[in-house]
Amino acid sequence: MEQTGHTHDERELQRTMRPEAPQKSAKQTKKQQQIHHDDHVVCPHCGAENEAEAGFCANCGEPLHVEQCPNCGAAIDSDTDYCEHCHHYIRPDVCSFCGSKLTGGETYCPECGSPKGGIVCPRCHTLNDFAFCRTCGEPLTADAVELMKAVQSDPDYMEMLQACDELARINNTIAYTDETDRQREKRAEDIRQRVLQALAKDRGEKQPEVKRETAPRMNAKELASLHDYKLKELTAMLDKLAAPAQKKPAKVRNYAMATKPQGVRVAWECNWKHALHSSPCACAKPQMGGHWVMLGADTTITDDK
Repeated sequence: MEQTGHTHDERELQRTMRPEAPQKSAKQTKKQQQIHHDDHVVCPHCGAENEAEAGFCANCGEPLHVEQCPNCGAAIDSDTDYCEHCHHYIRPDVCSFCGSKLTGGETYCPECGSPKGGIVCPRCHTLNDFAFCRTCGEPLTADAVELMKAVQSDPDYMEMLQACDELARINNTIAYTDETDRQREKRAEDIRQRVLQALAKDRGEKQPEVKRETAPRMNAKELASLHDYKLKELTAMLDKLAAPAQKKPAKVRNYAMATKPQGVRVAWECNWKHALHSSPCACAKPQMGGHWVMLGADTTITDDK
């Protein structure tokens, strides 16, 4: 399948824009093998012996099955495909765009046609390792475009987008302070009505009808109450669209990006360590699933910075 919107020369340019991550040395691999035994695992942090199937050290709580990032050398979990320390995709044997198996030497994925060096987003010009742009959310592959179309026909997704619009309108609504403010708004609407009727008569309309606009103005308490209600409603919708755990990280990333809410501040909360990421593209183990969560006005995402 050919990648839409990119010529062969552009693909070659994209491939050369990012250097290949170096492979682990034999010394690094040997070091990892030395701490794993048939009946127990030795913690690389404190030296305590743990049961072979343990994931974390019973003595110090640190992860046991760790490896080193082939790009920066940071300690990473053994089944991650992305390093959250240096922000590099680290699995040359798996296509980051569709999750297909690779031999490691391909320039393009034989399954989806995506270039191994990444795709430059045509909208914001960000270089991406995944099928959706991590910056603006643009679908970058033919499969991503089809997934977006399928998601947009989902009634649950459409209901979620409507809730996002309603919440955005509430956030942009200015609370009135007293009855004088409300009366001032009514007089402004009366003036608007007369002006539009006069203009319609000038165009030859004998009995023009002008629809009256009723702004959803409330006092601060009413507005805050409505905001909280809509926020809870939207949160429940986002939970309903949560990405389930799957074997292939690419499948979870793509589904999550296709269902990302629009017009509101959100973060991706992964099921691995319940960290907040700007998107699943910055999560090392999205295969465990996760969901979008609403962010408060003062919340800052720092996990993937």
